[in-house]
Amino acid sequence: MTAYERLLAKAFDPEEFRREGKKIVDLLADFLAASEPEGRSRVFAWEDPESMFASWAGRFAAKPSRPFADLLPEILDRSNNLLHPRYVGHQCTTALPLAALGGLAGQLLNNGTAIYEMGPVNAAMERHLIRWMAGLAGFGPGADGVFTSGGSGGNLTALLAARQAAAEGDIWRDGAAGAAPLAILASSQCHYSVRRSAAIMGLGEEAVVPVDVDEKFHMTASGFKTALAEAGKRGRRPFALVANACSTATGSYDDLEQAADWAAFAGLWLHVDGAHGAGALLSPKYRSLLRGLERADSFIWDAHKSLLMPALVTAVVFRDGGRSFEAFSQNASYLFEKTATEEWYNFAHRTLECTKTMMGMRLFISLAAYGTDFFAGYVTAAWDLAREFARRLRTAGDFETASEPESNIVCFRHLKKGEPDLDGLQRRIRRILLEQGRFYVVQTQLDGRTWLRCTLINPRTTAGDLDALMEEIRSAGRS
Repeated sequence: MTAYERLLAKAFDPEEFRREGKKIVDLLADFLAASEPEGRSRVFAWEDPESMFASWAGRFAAKPSRPFADLLPEILDRSNNLLHPRYVGHQCTTALPLAALGGLAGQLLNNGTAIYEMGPVNAAMERHLIRWMAGLAGFGPGADGVFTSGGSGGNLTALLAARQAAAEGDIWRDGAAGAAPLAILASSQCHYSVRRSAAIMGLGEEAVVPVDVDEKFHMTASGFKTALAEAGKRGRRPFALVANACSTATGSYDDLEQAADWAAFAGLWLHVDGAHGAGALLSPKYRSLLRGLERADSFIWDAHKSLLMPALVTAVVFRDGGRSFEAFSQNASYLFEKTATEEWYNFAHRTLECTKTMMGMRLFISLAAYGTDFFAGYVTAAWDLAREFARRLRTAGDFETASEPESNIVCFRHLKKGEPDLDGLQRRIRRILLEQGRFYVVQTQLDGRTWLRCTLINPRTTAGDLDALMEEIRSAGRS
């Protein structure tokens, strides 16, 4: 047996997998234990990019040199710890350990699920999940959709379908040459992926016409009328309106009933970017924030933001399920035997991916194991905690908030007496927090001012953690 054959046998040996797997799970369980509230491991171990890059150089050798179980502790020690209750940074959630195990199973199976024969189990699970989400949104039995890799891909998928619905011909087949330039009206607080989608579609970033917002960061009627007029001035024909539920920067929900009225008035496709905030559909207390969603033509929902899933799991849901086949209308004889609408189970008709992970399985097994009430409780608690944090900030006297939180996102600033540069102060405070590694917060720009921004996305974060954050910020401000 050659050296290659011996190594190949070892690589696929079930007992070797069992032994190494136990080591890996034990290390991860220890990491989880250290992330418990009483463990208080670091949230973040800051290193500048060049130093990080240099430290990992030259690790590849012709012969086996470093087992994964030896490498993993260093990976864990130098990575962001999203399991830590004091991670209140970006909108990527703490992953349910069970869902991570589901990811392990899915990756070992490695069933590419863009076509049914490659991933039959996931195809069935995914369709049930889409119907469940559509039902929560108030869509009828004709709704349909698909899972894709992230909110950016989800927004692009929906807007491609919207463009096809508005086109005078078949843009996918014939192209857009000779057609009138198109426009997308979107909240000035929309995610950057909307502009990116316009550019990818060949419309250009100028095709996105911003709709002004009020002091609570909601689109306004006057802003919509102005955007319609501006599209006309640019010589463009609007075909879609994008509303936030909720916005990335502030967590604010647009009035979807009002947005639906505007879209109906102007003959526009209404797309709702619910990547972060659609999880409120599960909460009896907060689902009213999404009143009017049932009138949208499409919406997206990231399970890796409000359903505790490892990234990436994004649902793109269409009220008229037939429209879900219009984003990517293409024939590939080596994959498909029938027309797209006859093959709901071949998701490549409707997604960017030709190889798609078993992303639906992770969510399906988690809902089956814990029940929907568990996830409803998580969303309600996170949204509640944001309001409580904002109340504590306002009553403290040395903080201000950008607006009353509507989701689990809070934007705020530390106020230091005599400080001439409050924007610079927030940036310096954040840098100190990153270097200390005991908390992880981010920042954003609102109306030209710099704000600290927290996403309360870890289900084990408490009000006590947030009190400690305020003290940490004060200390950083003094230094």
